[in-house]
Amino acid sequence: MKILVFAHHLEIGGTQVNAIEISAALRDLHGHDVVLFATPGPMVKLVEEKGLRYLPAPEARFHPSPALMRSLRDAVRRERPDILYVWDWWMCLNAYYAVHLPMRVPMIVSDMMMNLTRLLPKELPTLFGTPEVVEQARAAGRQRVGLLLPPVDVHLNAPDAVDPRPFRKRWGIKGGDITLVTVSRLASCLKSESLLRTFDAIRTLGRELPLRLVVAGEGTERAKLEHLADDINAELGRPAVLLVGALVDPRPAYAAADIVVGMGSSVLRGMAFGKPVIVVGEQGFSAPFNPETADSFYYKGMYGRGGGSLSDDCLVADIRRLAEHPDKFPALGHFSRQFVLRHFSIETGAAQVAEFCRRAVIETPRLHVGAAVDALRTTAIYLRERRFF
Repeated sequence: MKILVFAHHLEIGGTQVNAIEISAALRDLHGHDVVLFATPGPMVKLVEEKGLRYLPAPEARFHPSPALMRSLRDAVRRERPDILYVWDWWMCLNAYYAVHLPMRVPMIVSDMMMNLTRLLPKELPTLFGTPEVVEQARAAGRQRVGLLLPPVDVHLNAPDAVDPRPFRKRWGIKGGDITLVTVSRLASCLKSESLLRTFDAIRTLGRELPLRLVVAGEGTERAKLEHLADDINAELGRPAVLLVGALVDPRPAYAAADIVVGMGSSVLRGMAFGKPVIVVGEQGFSAPFNPETADSFYYKGMYGRGGGSLSDDCLVADIRRLAEHPDKFPALGHFSRQFVLRHFSIETGAAQVAEFCRRAVIETPRLHVGAAVDALRTTAIYLRERRFF
């Protein structure tokens, strides 16, 4: 089967890594002919390392984008794929109107948002990233849905995969330091609240504990976070917070961590390295990953929403409980890795996508009243809510 994978802009991010690694696994483990179509960015380096055929897409300032839609149609005419595999709901808009409806090319979508995206056409076969969202989709009348937990390459992300010593030496991390690592886009949407809370927690706890926070990532909030880091470091009299920039390969940072703080695919990769983790989210949410919280995180995803408290007390307490008991790191790290091996391996994810593609090709798309109504519904929602895109 020939699969054209349509991914988001190849900036550094968890969804981009997921799309690239699943594409390579569909080729290597299932023998499919895979072509990746996406706007160029730093993650092209990973595409090249995986040896994937790559077609560059034009930049798009908004979605759906006429230029992106034209380029996608041209790619489909040239490549003649059996199916189009689209990542993210905003890419879905382009593919749905440019290819699926007018050209009747079978199409599936992966949407890894933490809540059901109403805009997605109901009749498209769609993979969601948590059991909770799958249940929400079915309750909303969507029948062609499946579960794709964020896939992790558990071989490349493993306790012995990378030597942490060069990274620790480069950034002056000493043997007695307790190193917290966050790998994240430095963006205002979704990310900035938890980053600011983590910085404040280091300010509070850094007076009594030898904590170092390493933040790997880039984004619009970089200058603001750098200024805050400078203030904290001056207050504590040592470089307690380090911003190391974006890492196409963040594995050295994970390997150097004692504790990983984050959300989504980022924290799962830290768990694959056998690290204890604290999951953060929005509205003051934080919680450690451990045997008591594992089932909830499996169902809802590695993320959460709190009660809206402005206090950092919860995150401060979570970090303190771990940092004051380093003897518990190995057992918690082992539990984390086993959890990822059991549920999130790239092999399991690729098998689910391959089967989803097979079924979508067999169920040849037809123009009928239901499809027309679905298209009109998606268009109406877009026109009503486009101010948020």
